[in-house]
Amino acid sequence: MLNRTLEVRRLARQDYRTALGIQKELEREVIERRVRDYLLLLEHPHTYTVGRRAKESGVLATAEVLKSIGAEVFETDRGGKVTYHGLGQVVGYPIISLSPDREDVHKYVRDIEEVLIRTMADYGIEAFRIDGLTGVHTTEGKVAAIGIHIKRWVTTHGFALNVNTDLSYFNWIIACEGEPVTSMEKLLGREVSMAEVEDRLIRNFVDVFGVAEVTGDLEVPVASAA
Repeated sequence: MLNRTLEVRRLARQDYRTALGIQKELEREVIERRVRDYLLLLEHPHTYTVGRRAKESGVLATAEVLKSIGAEVFETDRGGKVTYHGLGQVVGYPIISLSPDREDVHKYVRDIEEVLIRTMADYGIEAFRIDGLTGVHTTEGKVAAIGIHIKRWVTTHGFALNVNTDLSYFNWIIACEGEPVTSMEKLLGREVSMAEVEDRLIRNFVDVFGVAEVTGDLEVPVASAA
């Protein structure tokens, strides 16, 4: 990565529309200045997002069902198909410039996967890639989804990691390629601290992307990779 500062913002719980507005505002800044990059970490209320590759049939829930389970549907400009965002899930939105030294979409996705795989390893969870699919998988199912958008080599959208997620919400969509899903809570047999997961995600993001300096909403010191 370039010798820029990464500002981490922990936004707690944000509705999808608000978070998208924040992303777009920061996207404009990064495109214009390319001085500071951002990593947003947050949690959404129950939301289904529809990517560019999705079909209308990807959301199985009727309007009545959506109302009864308290979920909204949003069409997005990210890649991928349909996925779920909701309570107990850590969502990460990197808004970073890949220009000029990282202008490779596939490498960027692999690097995000690497951040997630290392974070799972921190908890003793064996996670891996599957050829031809995007995201991070375990023997029990997919634990993290990835969907990105790139404009003038600046990234938006990102990843969704199932930590203490109510997996029943996935029953109402055909998620990605239809593969089974799991969560850290299910894999470990216990509830996991969301803040601790965010800490580890930040550390692994810094290491994988070679960030020069980190600022922002940090609860623990993060050693910079100068």
